[in-house]
Amino acid sequence: MAAALIDGKAIAASLRQSLAARVAGWTAKGHRAPGLAVVLVGEDPASQVYVASKARQTVEIGMVSVEHKLPVETSEAALLALIAQLNADPAIDGILVQLPLPPQINPDRVIEAIDPAKDVDGFHPVNVGRLSIGSRAFIPCTPRGSLHLIHSVRKDLSGLNAVVVGRSNIVGKPMAALLLAQSCTVTIAHSRTRDLDSVCRSADILVAAVGRPKMLDARYVKPGAIVIDVGINRITDPETGKSRLVGDMDFASAREVAGAITPVPGGVGPMTIACLLENTLDSYEVRIG
Repeated sequence: MAAALIDGKAIAASLRQSLAARVAGWTAKGHRAPGLAVVLVGEDPASQVYVASKARQTVEIGMVSVEHKLPVETSEAALLALIAQLNADPAIDGILVQLPLPPQINPDRVIEAIDPAKDVDGFHPVNVGRLSIGSRAFIPCTPRGSLHLIHSVRKDLSGLNAVVVGRSNIVGKPMAALLLAQSCTVTIAHSRTRDLDSVCRSADILVAAVGRPKMLDARYVKPGAIVIDVGINRITDPETGKSRLVGDMDFASAREVAGAITPVPGGVGPMTIACLLENTLDSYEVRIG
């Protein structure tokens, strides 16, 4: 029997609706609307599309979207000066600098320059450290969204075995920390992991975040497992010659074994922006409340 489909689009829409209600509750009391500043350096097409989508969804739920689009030749000093300005702006609750950045700019310096209290991407070392010790922190948006999706299937994760395939700072490591905080027994697997298939088959929750199209198939999935496919890979369909998006899972085969699985597209992707908005509203409520 095929696995249940975890509908990220519907869950993200529901989350945005609840966020809009929270925003409306604050503004009805006479408070300003939450503000999210997004900084884009250069003209990377994928980044432009993503920033436009963020801006649209920010406004749709009643927040203020502030966009700073800078030329590709912008210096690191100029970008850091803008971040300092946004840090000091009381109307800005969240700051997001769209990655990747041009080669003349060190992304680590940029991330560390953002006020941790406005770091709604959850990348600042202060937030990374707080997350690792289970303290209050901004959680990177993709892992936070993935946890929402897991909880849509099962609320209590205590005692479950979880395997995260991938050890990136953006997804793998924070995802593992989140699952550990849910009292899961967590394994982080990666390119050097031996017997990866057997490690994955031990998972009640399997999170694939390696960035390799269709790397994991049914052989890696425990019957009945919750499978979260974070991968977004563009490939050329050999039959049509057209490009399409696929995940890190071989969806068709994995769905025959899993209990519940996210599709690509339409799974984790829609949750990422929704959780960016959630982080921004959390930041705002700390400031207002």
